[in-house]
Amino acid sequence: MYTSVEICAGGGGQALGLEAAGFQHVALVDNDPMACNTLRQNRAKWNIVEDDLRSFDATPYLGIDLLAGGVPCPPFSIAGKQLGENDERDLFPEALRIIQETKPRAVLLENVRGLMSNKFTDYRNQLLNSLAEMGYRGDWKLLNAADFSVSQTRYRAILVAFKGDYFDLFKWPVKSRKSPVSLGDLLFNEISSLGWNQAQSWKRNATTVAPTLVGGSRKHGGPDLGPTRAKQAWAQLGVDGHGIAETPPVNGFAGMPKLTIKMAAMIQGFPDDWKFCGRKTAAYRQIGNAFPPPMARAIGKSIIRVLRNA
Repeated sequence: MYTSVEICAGGGGQALGLEAAGFQHVALVDNDPMACNTLRQNRAKWNIVEDDLRSFDATPYLGIDLLAGGVPCPPFSIAGKQLGENDERDLFPEALRIIQETKPRAVLLENVRGLMSNKFTDYRNQLLNSLAEMGYRGDWKLLNAADFSVSQTRYRAILVAFKGDYFDLFKWPVKSRKSPVSLGDLLFNEISSLGWNQAQSWKRNATTVAPTLVGGSRKHGGPDLGPTRAKQAWAQLGVDGHGIAETPPVNGFAGMPKLTIKMAAMIQGFPDDWKFCGRKTAAYRQIGNAFPPPMARAIGKSIIRVLRNA
């Protein structure tokens, strides 16, 4: 059994993937009541800690195998001001504190692609240096969810580190042999479920994977698929990015359909039985900000291979 604590757990994408990889979560921390309710509803046995990360005491979890999490992305997102460490929402310092308190054997932190830009090279190195002072070695890598059979182009900045010299044993997960299915193939059964007579035509147009789902922050954004450029990318696949629909299109519907909450979850790689709490905006934000479970599973398995031999 490999134990983990996850911070900023959100709607459970990373938690699901790490569970599938072989980790047992001893605590999952988030300050969003709706996200915590989602975790409780789907996994009643998980220890859900509804708390602000800045006040979370991690000392009871000393000696865990893995500290994982996806700290808030707005400080580094190209859709924002990219204030980095000067953004009040930057929780990397709290992640470092929790690593110091728990002294895990391994660390997995993920964030948006923007963190890998040259603008944040010094900050990434600063985080690695802070880990080194605590006895950890690791590195950053940019990975794409589509390489792990997720039907979405979704690049994430991944930091993996191990205590001592065990990072030398770590191998980043390789691209899956199974290619992701197109958006049309993925969503056809759902988008045609209410009898929409244009579903076949829509499927023939949606021949690539989806663009990146954008979740938005608590200060800005709602059930919307992103800025103008993102909406244009969705429109090329026949999807109206100006919001989220309550239901799939019905027979006689004309124009481009919107995604539903279920469709968005499918694009992220969530299992069909995973249910999200809250109204449309709250549910979509959990999905849009999630770490795709298949991607987390692949990285988790690579981490366990090291832990098994360490």
